[in-house]
Amino acid sequence: MAETDAESVRTESQGGDILCLAEFNVEQLLELTQNVSNELSALKAETEMFDKFYKRLDPKDVSPVAVSEVGASALDFNQMRSRRRSKSRSTISERLLGLNINQKLELVQRELEDSKAEARREAEHADRILQGFQATMEEAEIRSSEIKKARYELERDIGKGRKGEGVTAEKILRYMEEKLRARDSLVDKLRLKNAALKVQKKKLQMQLKQKEEMGEVLEEVDFQQLKIENAQCLERIDKRNHDLLQLKLTAGETLQVLNSYKKKLQDTTAESTNLTKEISARNEMLQRIEQEAQQVEQERAKAESVNKRLRKQLGDYRVPEVLDYIHEKMQQEELERNIRAWERKVEIAELSLKTQRRSRKQLKAANEM
Repeated sequence: MAETDAESVRTESQGGDILCLAEFNVEQLLELTQNVSNELSALKAETEMFDKFYKRLDPKDVSPVAVSEVGASALDFNQMRSRRRSKSRSTISERLLGLNINQKLELVQRELEDSKAEARREAEHADRILQGFQATMEEAEIRSSEIKKARYELERDIGKGRKGEGVTAEKILRYMEEKLRARDSLVDKLRLKNAALKVQKKKLQMQLKQKEEMGEVLEEVDFQQLKIENAQCLERIDKRNHDLLQLKLTAGETLQVLNSYKKKLQDTTAESTNLTKEISARNEMLQRIEQEAQQVEQERAKAESVNKRLRKQLGDYRVPEVLDYIHEKMQQEELERNIRAWERKVEIAELSLKTQRRSRKQLKAANEM
């Protein structure tokens, strides 16, 4: 087998000492690599911070900075295998310009102050945006509640027409006139309140001007007292807002319960109306039935009287004798024969009358010709 030589790699440390990497074991090499990585990360962060600081500077404010020389070394590893145990070493040294500790500390402090100021500005900007959004949401909620209230009042005052019926124009005009009067009164109240606030503002400005002219200044104790009073007022305002929110929730729940009861009342009213109509129809039917019963009772009384009379006649009836019956029957037949004979005679007379009338008409027509 060919004989191989072990390679030895050397590097130059910051202090100028020569380190032989072959003398380190694996754990020491890993630790050394980790330290170098940490130093590189720190240098990278320092470079980024210096870059940010340099970009924020104006060109006229940039001045030459005294630097100190620091040594840096770069490793160049070349491994070769040869039978003559030849070694090649290459060491590259570069001289770089750097900042001293005081300059770095000053730079870090200024960067930290700028970062804090920027964070404060961002926080204030975010607070303003958040307050704007909160004000918009509150305004939208107030507007929504006003719209719901106006709709409820419109339905309450004007009322929903029945199916197939419309709302009269007089109700709408009356409702709009009342709303306009209420809006005008509210505008007048707000105008008066605005005027009062302007007067109060002028008074406060005059008092402040007088205090400034008299040289009165507030001391630190007064500011602390004002801060305490402001905190107490804010606490009371938060409590009132919380109470107001609870009252709004209670009012919402009450409104829901009221709407449910109104719906039940409407259903009950509709059912009562249907029952009233049904009762009226039943009463009319009962009256008709009573009238029919009275008529039936009268007819029954009449039929009963007729029945009594017929029964009385039947009770008083006596059967005639056979000879009388035969005699009456013969007379009836004789009368019927006479009736038929007379009817025949009447027919003959009518025929003769018609014949005479016809002949008379013919004679009359002949005379006229």
